[in-house]
Amino acid sequence: MNRMIQDVRFALRQMRKAPGFTAVVILTLSLGIGAAAAVFSVVDAVLIRPLPYAHQDRLVLPLLTSRSGDTLPSSYLGFLEMRQHLHTFDAIAGFSMFGNLNLEGPSGPVSLRAVKSTDSFFEVFGVKPLLGRTYLPGEDQPGKDNVVVLSYQVWKENFAGQPDAVGKIVRLDGTPYTVIGVMPSGFRFPLIATDAIYTPLHANPAWTAARGMHWMRTVGVLKAGVSIAQGQADLRNAMTDLARAWPQQETGHSGTLLPLTVALTSTDRFGKHSLKEPLGTLGLAVLALLGIACVNVTGLLMARGVKREREVALRAAVGATRTRLVRQLLTESLMLGLCGLTGGMLVGWMLLNAMNLFLVQAVGGADVKLNLAVVAVALAVSLLTTLFASLVPAARLSGADPNHALRAGGGAGTSRAQHRLRSGFVITQVALSLLLLLVSGLLLRNLQAMLKTDLGVDTSVILSTRIDLSRGNYQNRDPLLSFYQPLLEKVSHLPGVSAAGLIDMLPIQAWGDGYNVHITGQPPYPPNINSGAETRYVSPGYFDAMGLKLTGGRMLSPTLDRPENKAGTMVVNEAFRHKFFSNGGDPVGAHIDDANTLDAKSGIVGVVTNVRQDLHSAPLAEMDWLMDEVPPARRLNDLGGMNLIVRSTGNLQSLVPLLRAAVHDVDPTVPFKTPVTLSQVVSNSLTLEHLEGWLFGVFASFALLLAVIGLYGLINHEVELRTREIGIRMALGSTRILVLGNVLRRVTILMVAGLTAGLFLTTLLRNLLSAVVQIHPTHDASLLIAITGGLAVIGILAGVLPARKAASVEPMQALRTE
Repeated sequence: MNRMIQDVRFALRQMRKAPGFTAVVILTLSLGIGAAAAVFSVVDAVLIRPLPYAHQDRLVLPLLTSRSGDTLPSSYLGFLEMRQHLHTFDAIAGFSMFGNLNLEGPSGPVSLRAVKSTDSFFEVFGVKPLLGRTYLPGEDQPGKDNVVVLSYQVWKENFAGQPDAVGKIVRLDGTPYTVIGVMPSGFRFPLIATDAIYTPLHANPAWTAARGMHWMRTVGVLKAGVSIAQGQADLRNAMTDLARAWPQQETGHSGTLLPLTVALTSTDRFGKHSLKEPLGTLGLAVLALLGIACVNVTGLLMARGVKREREVALRAAVGATRTRLVRQLLTESLMLGLCGLTGGMLVGWMLLNAMNLFLVQAVGGADVKLNLAVVAVALAVSLLTTLFASLVPAARLSGADPNHALRAGGGAGTSRAQHRLRSGFVITQVALSLLLLLVSGLLLRNLQAMLKTDLGVDTSVILSTRIDLSRGNYQNRDPLLSFYQPLLEKVSHLPGVSAAGLIDMLPIQAWGDGYNVHITGQPPYPPNINSGAETRYVSPGYFDAMGLKLTGGRMLSPTLDRPENKAGTMVVNEAFRHKFFSNGGDPVGAHIDDANTLDAKSGIVGVVTNVRQDLHSAPLAEMDWLMDEVPPARRLNDLGGMNLIVRSTGNLQSLVPLLRAAVHDVDPTVPFKTPVTLSQVVSNSLTLEHLEGWLFGVFASFALLLAVIGLYGLINHEVELRTREIGIRMALGSTRILVLGNVLRRVTILMVAGLTAGLFLTTLLRNLLSAVVQIHPTHDASLLIAITGGLAVIGILAGVLPARKAASVEPMQALRTE
């Protein structure tokens, strides 16, 4: 213990004696350890930490597949019948998250995320409420369904965490609800629903009555001992029974089970794009950064060891054993490692805070933070990195021949073997840095390309905000006449507003409702053909507000299209024309047979240009219904939540307070949500891409900084070691230009070797990196050349100062230096 304390004190003295060396080593370790801690925090939250549900290994999402192979939600009627036919499930529930509910509190209305589900919802997860109870069987039926279960967050923030909240009558959307329970703090489903309240289904009657309307997602729990394969066979049998009973609507549909643990680590709702591969690639990026840090620290320790060879030789000459010397050197390295751990925790905390917004959206609201597990991993990484980095210098330094070291004088550390080893370190750093820079550059370019994707509209001049009416306040009122029309009248006359409109599902932000249709008079479609089209409700001004152009027929008009006078009318997009009239027919005047949304035999009166519903896919076939056509009896259900679209060529942000005033003037019980531009909506839909690009950009920046430090340190160290040699050369007639050229030539050779190794490594790992970004050498040649050339220039510039230092050596002073 006394020797250990002595070693620690000596290590601290050595760190104080070389503050520059100590600061660089701690900074290097902090960057590597901090990046590792941040990424492991994400991996721990998404892939390792148990889900907040009972029997999580048995939880599954039943996914249906259409005739054409596309994944689609369930219809309500299909779910009810499927539930009766399934025999391998303990429970299965349907749920949706369409729309919010307005809680009327003392400080005004608050819009909360509503998870609406069937009565078996909580039974699936097997989690007991913190207070009260959950749903009783049949409590999702009309007349019994005005009950609500609070999430822990809503209970704390809106009910002050009071136990007497259970049993209270609260007003949601203007309707009295009874609070029956509060869930524990760990429970959320879906995980993104952090501010959720849970209510029975309260489904739109038009949706529940239409077998072709696919809108409801499902979750279930398998019986104990039932495998996924057995559950899938049971689901396929149930789908076969449905197809036999309803051949027109259900034939060709199939089903599969997606484990919930897989679904919650996916970037889409169908489990097609898992986070495991991108996180794995991020883990490799961290390993690359740690490798750079380890090599850098090793090089720094070796450079410092050269200066201490005489000191160590003297200690060995007076009796110190090699074990004693190694222990002392490792103690010094571990002290540096502990300081690096402290700095790494700070860097990791800063990284997590900086990317918190990305994480909440990209990983489903998972609780991502530094915890004991992360600190333990960071400690292990710190110790391992420091030990690996110090083993070679400690072994080399402790094994040096004292007689040779004492005789070498100023020639210490100039052997060819040490020269090659230091060069290898720099080449490794440059190669790994180039790999990270290339991936980061490609991600950034791809992200910029997606942000510039042609959506069919100019996103920079469009502002949008979600409006959710308190439906209880409109039970005996027409929301169209008493709210939406007065609001549009006010908004359209605001200064700078050129057009204003409404739509129920905002493109890019949300999928529309969809169902299979058939054009009257066309032959039956083959069973493997996707005959689906999305539907949306719009106001007459929506098309002008979005900037959509008429390509055939006419626009929807309240004066021409009235539900009491004729069957429903619609405007379709160009994608609909190409899908259902690929032979060149004219959609205008055509009718559809299955128009569950409004009336049968609805007619098409116009065709407009496309706007993408999803940023990653081509425009889908779409049918837009005029909201004025919705029968008054159904308007509250169909139009209770809409998106206000405002078009302006002026300052969009200056419109926000004016829009707030307009909404509150019409109805002060409607919560006002801060509007966002359509450009922001597009950017928000690329959360994972932002996260990947941001992280790789940070790692690449760290790697570049460490590589520059390593290269500068190596060249500067070699100049110091070769001071006498340079002095002799200059005394014999060498010029400063030749000395400068020799040093820069050495830097150039190292950079070329490192860049070549980096390009080879990138090619070797091309398949592995494809989880994050595709690399196409021909298509990406200009970017690859630019990044490689840029790194080469930065590396050579890092050698300019040491080269100038070498060229400024005075021969006489150098010859006197040992």
